[in-house]
Amino acid sequence: MSENLEVSFNSPQCGWMSIGFAGGGGEFHTTTAHAPHEQALPELLRILTDLLDENSVQNEFVLHWNRNPEEFDFRFARNDEKILLEIYQYPTEERFAENREKVFAYEGMTAEICQAFYDTFAQLEADKNTDDFEQNWRQSFPLADFEKFENKLRFHGNTQ
Repeated sequence: MSENLEVSFNSPQCGWMSIGFAGGGGEFHTTTAHAPHEQALPELLRILTDLLDENSVQNEFVLHWNRNPEEFDFRFARNDEKILLEIYQYPTEERFAENREKVFAYEGMTAEICQAFYDTFAQLEADKNTDDFEQNWRQSFPLADFEKFENKLRFHGNTQ
């Protein structure tokens, strides 16, 4: 693996957020909507927190998100200290496997992948008042889930 994962979630605007992933020779950028998957951000933080939990028996997680009409599955599969992140795009809200396209994949160490997500969430949190996150995303920043993730990552020996 030649390059580390980079994750970018830009400040939301009018219920939309530009997100991007780069690493391992690939990259993927899109916009996502705040609805109908209103819990996407807190759910993502809970998934990342669980991935850091060595006692968690669950090793595979799928986060649903959308752009309208396209839908996305963010699949996280843990194998020991490594995580495989795969992002699949569907042309509509119907998630038929034969219609999906893998638009990004990256495999790396758990700590490295979680740190990349932490960095972008920390920036969103730092800018939430300046960028009027709550009004622009149509919901508040998931602070409690972010703090749990941050604490778990610190316990895991990360956060810069």
